[in-house]
Amino acid sequence: MLPDFAYHPAPLDTGSVTASDAACVCCERQRGYVYAGPVYCVESLAGEPCPWCIADGSLATRFDASFVDVYDVPDDVPTEVIEVISRRTPGFSTWQGNRWLFHCGDGAVFLGSVGAAELVAHPDAREMLRFENSTGGWSSGQVDEFLGALDKDGNPTGYLFRCRNCGIHMAYADYT
Repeated sequence: MLPDFAYHPAPLDTGSVTASDAACVCCERQRGYVYAGPVYCVESLAGEPCPWCIADGSLATRFDASFVDVYDVPDDVPTEVIEVISRRTPGFSTWQGNRWLFHCGDGAVFLGSVGAAELVAHPDAREMLRFENSTGGWSSGQVDEFLGALDKDGNPTGYLFRCRNCGIHMAYADYT
């Protein structure tokens, strides 16, 4: 069993954790899984970390590492939540660098990559993307074209989150 990550509950499904026989760069144990997402630290890691060293904070402490870019955090989000998300939660790979979303004074749960087809089931997230892209000077037609081009496994890609408190779905998108 993988450790529990409250803000990224299915890292195997999102591709952030993969099966591997490699030893962890931190604890040096072979646990059957390694983290495959981004690691931000001064020192380049000589291998992959295991999810357990992310969950218990030992990797973040040993290498002064973080796994997510945390910015534009609302004032009502406690510092402890930011710490857990940035230093004890697996990040995810994106085109331009990941970011975490927040709602109701807490970090949102990362659900995975989405394309236009997957967003049909999450109209609240689609509307967030529509609003975000319409404020950048795009016409309504350009926004519709962009949203229709979103591809779960391609470019551009959406990243889906769910609020832990009210259940609203949110998303952002990026591309090369």
